[in-house]
Formats: sequence, C-alpha cells, structure tokens
Amino acid sequence: MALKIEMLRGFVAVARNGNLSDAAEQLGRTPSAVSMMLKQLELHLGEPLFETDRKNKLTVLGQFVLEQAEQEIAHFDTTVRAIESYAGAEVGHVRIATVPSVAGTIMPRVFSRNINSYDGVRIELRDMDSKSILHELSQGRIDIGIATIGQNSSGLDSRLLLTDRFGVVCSSAHELANHRDLVTWAELANARLIMNGLSEGIGSTESLALHAGAGLSAYNLTSIFGMVRANIGVTILPEMAVQAGGQADLVFRPLADEVATRQIHLVRKADSALSPAARRLERDILKTVEEMRA
Repeated sequence: MALKIEMLRGFVAVARNGNLSDAAEQLGRTPSAVSMMLKQLELHLGEPLFETDRKNKLTVLGQFVLEQAEQEIAHFDTTVRAIESYAGAEVGHVRIATVPSVAGTIMPRVFSRNINSYDGVRIELRDMDSKSILHELSQGRIDIGIATIGQNSSGLDSRLLLTDRFGVVCSSAHELANHRDLVTWAELANARLIMNGLSEGIGSTESLALHAGAGLSAYNLTSIFGMVRANIGVTILPEMAVQAGGQADLVFRPLADEVATRQIHLVRKADSALSPAARRLERDILKTVEEMRA
C-alpha cells in the first residue's frame, strides 16, 4: 500500500488535536474514518505512532513522522496553489509585441480596464514593426503578436483585429490643413511627399506612382513628424499611428481611396498553445477592441 497525502494529513490532525473527535471535525470526516486511516498508516509502517489509544502522546516514530508529514503537506499545498493559480491565469509570464500604434492606443486601454487581474502575472510588452513581430513569433520569443501580416502568415493563427485607414498628415500651415473633404491622389500630385515604411505598403497604382517620385523618406515616426511639423512636406500614415504619436498640432485628412487601409491581426504560432495568462490577455484585447468599435 502506498502512502497517500490524506493519510499524512489525517495523522497530523490527530497528533495536533490530541484526539480523534476534534481531528475528524477539522478534516470533515467521521471519527471512524480517521481511525481507519491511522490504522492503515501504522500497518504500513509496522510500528505504532501513539503511545496509547487516547492518541494524546506520540511514540518516537510518531514524532518523526509528524515532523516529516507537516513539511510534506506544506510543500504539497504550496504546489497545488501554484498549479491552480497558473491554470487560473493568476500567475505566469506573457510576452507580447505589437505595432507602435496599437501599443500606444489599444494596449493602455486593455491594461487600465483589467490591470488588477494581472497582479501576479509578469507582462512583457514590446513595440516593433510587423516584420520583426512575425520573426519573433517564428522564433518563439513572443507569445502574442499584433501586426500587419500580409502574405507572411504561414504557420500562424491569425484573427483580424481592426482595419486602420490611411490619411495625409500635414502641418497646420499646409494648404491641405483646411481641406474638409477626403483627399484624392490627384490632390497629392504636386505635394512634396515624405514616404515611410507604412505608406509604401499601399498597393494602388496611384500610390505606387506617387511614392516613385518621392525624394524624401524617413522610417522613424519622430523624424517623420518633425519634418511634417516644419512644413517640409506631407506624409501618409494610418490614423492610429498619428493618434498614438499624440501629435495634436498636426492635421490628419483621410484619403478618398477606400483601398488605402491596413489590416491589423492578432497572431500567434499555430502549433503552440498559449498559457492561461496569455489566453486571458488575448481575450481582454479582443473584448477591448470590440467595445471600442461599439
């Protein structure tokens, strides 16, 4: 017969209470059930654990078993709590990488609404471009990605999170700042374009022609916004990228081209299960975006 943790727990209760009745009440068992557990334990050990039937005095073996049993029960209970906490998403480690626009707009809302749920969870949030996010996912260095995936979705589970429209960003002194209608490609023909990594992804013929003639390019938002603010030229960015940059002194005018959008997906590796904490964060992100749409 193998020793069971409940046998040790029953023995400790009797040893500490000094009688079967109080121990049985503490354990939520009948005195006869507790007495049977003790008999099985003593039968297995081949020696008595108590000096008398009154169970108020331990033998030398009983004293040793009590010391060892209490250590084992404490370790067992700690292990069970750790397992249950991890399974319940109360503890863990989640690594997430997002495009900067989502990191600066959606993620703060996610955490402000749910931060108390993650008191025991270590969350590592990084912002990077979509290509880097997909690479980090493929290498298993992040759990969740929020990115534009394009055709690079092999081996990934993806879910469309949101669609972000492109628009023209200009300084308040630029002539387009007072433009109240949607901006057409034709209206940008004579504007000095500061192209960037995001705008280069717009695949329309008009966009490609406009970018082909651009003489300025920048790939850091700080640099892009600085040049636009100085009225050197205009740039084309997704609306959320402008919102995340907090550029209240710049003007955003949506493009008339309805195809000029980017699709941002919630992605993870198809062959890897998320931890409970990561699944909770994934659900919170989806719920927050859904409520933002509403």
